Formats: sequence, C-alpha cells, structure tokens
Amino acid sequence: MSSASESPDKATANNPLKHPNSRIAVLTSHFTATMSSEKDAALAAAAAPPPADSPTIFDKIINKEIPAKVVYEDDKVLAFRDIAPQAPTHILLIPKIKDGLTGLSQAEERHCEILGQLLYAAKLVAKQEGLEDGFRVVINDGPDGCQSVYHLHLHLLGGRQMNWPPG
Repeated sequence: MSSASESPDKATANNPLKHPNSRIAVLTSHFTATMSSEKDAALAAAAAPPPADSPTIFDKIINKEIPAKVVYEDDKVLAFRDIAPQAPTHILLIPKIKDGLTGLSQAEERHCEILGQLLYAAKLVAKQEGLEDGFRVVINDGPDGCQSVYHLHLHLLGGRQMNWPPG
C-alpha cells in the first residue's frame, strides 16, 4: 500500500478546513448546514407568502395548540425557547396579537407601543436568563433578512461571545 493511500494529500493535511476528520471541518459543516436550511426555509416562506391574517406556527403556540417552553408572558408578549437554538440562550419574543405585523417592514405608527413592549420584554428576559455580560436582539425581515415565519418576532441571543458582522 502506498503512503498516498494511507494519509490525506499534503494540501488536505495542511488545511484543517479540508481534512474530513478535523474539528474545524466538522463544525464548519454543521454551521453551513444550519445556515443553508434557515436560508432555504426563508426563501420557501417568501415564495408562497400566506395572507397577512393567516395563522402561523406562532399563533398556534399562543393558542396553546403547539407546546413551547415559555419563559415569559404578559398580556401582550409571549417569549419561548427557540427549537433550533443558535446560541446557548436563544429565545423568541412575539406579540400575542399580530395586527398585520408580519414583519418589521410592515410596521405602522399604530404598532409603536407593541414594538416598544417587545424590546422591553427582551430586556426583562435577558435579565431573567442571567445575560449580564450582554446579549443580541435580532429581527429578520423578508427573504433577504432570512425571515421564515411571517409573524413579527425578536430573537434574543446570548450566553456566548457574539461576532461582528453577524451575517
């Protein structure tokens, strides 16, 4: 058996991203798969957008038709753990009444109160979750913003060092 068949070629051996057993290659493949599926979900949602008043998965969570790990609830806002977390703490905050607010780009002056309440609730949840060293709040809007559920929602991410630029 030749030495070439026993070990990866020099280009692969010297590049941890290309070596199939390297920790970096494995982590990169998971990250790319997650990013690709999120992008695919967003593009699929944008390709056939439902009417603004159609129920979403979030409406089903609000109505207790689908279980969720709720971490905060008041009369206007519901917060629950994301089922595909992108950080040690990844919580979604949603308005309980959509009122045409499928995304931030659809906001009108009448939505100012709920937008403020969502941000304040994010601050309360971050404190409750022990994110004293910081956190990130993200709103994905539209297909280019990778929005996959057309019911305005905030992502509260924390528990690790965030990077910049984010995407």
